Amino acid sequence: MDTTGSNSQSIITADAEVTGNIKTNGSLQIDGRVEGDVACGHDVAVGKTGSIKGNTTVNSIVVEGTVEGNITARERIELKSSTRLTGDLKAKRLAVEEGVAFSGKAEITPTATGETAAAKAESRSATPGVSAASAAARPDPRGNLFGKR
Repeated sequence: MDTTGSNSQSIITADAEVTGNIKTNGSLQIDGRVEGDVACGHDVAVGKTGSIKGNTTVNSIVVEGTVEGNITARERIELKSSTRLTGDLKAKRLAVEEGVAFSGKAEITPTATGETAAAKAESRSATPGVSAASAAARPDPRGNLFGKR
C-alpha cells in the first residue's frame, strides 16, 4: 500500500487480513490483522480488534489492540489500557494507561538530538570509561561518599 498524498488515510477494517509490508505517506487505521512491517509517514491507530505482527515505524501511534514487534515513533507512542505489546519501544514521548500488558524495553528520548541521559553523563565524566553517575557514587579520596568535607 503506497499513497502519495500526505493527508490521506488508509483503513484496514476488522474483517481484513494483510500479509506483507505496508508503506504509506499518509495516516493508517488498523482494525484488522497485519503480518508484516508497517512504515507510515504520519500517524497510526491500532484499534481494539487490530493487530500487527511486525515492526512499526511511524510519526505517532495509538495502540488499543495487539502488537508483536518493535515500535519506533519519531514523536509519540500511546498505549491504551487494552493494549497487548511484545517488543521494544523507541520515541520522544510515551503515554501508558493502567492495564497495559507490555514485554520489552522502552527508550524514551525527549531531546531533539536524541542524546540519552546516560550518554550525557558519560561525556561529563572526569574519569575515562567511568560514567558520571557511577563516579558520583564512589567516595572521594578522603572516604566521603557525597564529597562533603
